[in-house]
Amino acid sequence: MTRNFNNVARARNSKRPQRGEPMRRLPITLLLLPFLACREPSPADRLAAGTWIDLTYTFDSTTIYWPTAEPFHLTVVSARRVPAGYYYAANNFSAAEHGGTHLDAPVHFVEKKRSADQIPLNQLMGAAVVIDVSQKANSSADFRVHQSDIVEWEAAHGEIPEGSIVLIRTGWGSLWPDRARYLGTTKKGAAGVAELHFPGLDLDAARALVRRRVKAVGIDTPSIDYGQSTTYVVHRRLFASNVPAFENVANLDKLPLTGAFVIALPMKIGGGSGGPLRIVALLP
Repeated sequence: MTRNFNNVARARNSKRPQRGEPMRRLPITLLLLPFLACREPSPADRLAAGTWIDLTYTFDSTTIYWPTAEPFHLTVVSARRVPAGYYYAANNFSAAEHGGTHLDAPVHFVEKKRSADQIPLNQLMGAAVVIDVSQKANSSADFRVHQSDIVEWEAAHGEIPEGSIVLIRTGWGSLWPDRARYLGTTKKGAAGVAELHFPGLDLDAARALVRRRVKAVGIDTPSIDYGQSTTYVVHRRLFASNVPAFENVANLDKLPLTGAFVIALPMKIGGGSGGPLRIVALLP
């Protein structure tokens, strides 16, 4: 027992620097461990390790477009192995600007306001505010979000921060891609437009969001104006202040009411009144 104790003592003493020897330096990573453990994750850390939600519907033959709009069409140019021995795929596609998950640029309804390519990048990304009116919208296909719904949200969560991206969750996404239920009709052309029924915002809600200086407004229906609108006052009010809209936004039921971060990047069409949109959200 004594011999073992002496062996341990000698081993410990052998690790101590002798008189005149320099102190051994610990690796810098060990010295920094207490500080690294307390460090807040950087933006790069969050982007790399965070949970992302895709808020975009796939563009294909099932994609829903306005009754008067040209639907999405994909033409296969090549999907084969070429004589040189490798596989080669290429397609052509065509579609209206406004269909599927897409951007409405301000110029869509207000002359000389920003087109799709003119919207600043920082206006297309920001903290998400999700206003859930799905229970109310379930009672009527013609439901409109009122200013009172915004005030009610703020009573529970605080004022909508300036620079937010406000997303309206009506629950209509659960009907995609059933055209008859989602639009209220399967008819095309002017006859189809007359039979549109789905929720949107009312003018007072649009005015309230402009006063709060939000960056953009999105919704899980075909339009920020409700289906039976004929004057599109919500579009006109938001766009007059260069506030763009995101329509047919998917998966809003997967976002928290606060805390998510949205990135919404549309096709950069020169002079475009809108265009296909890839929108994603980073969960808190």
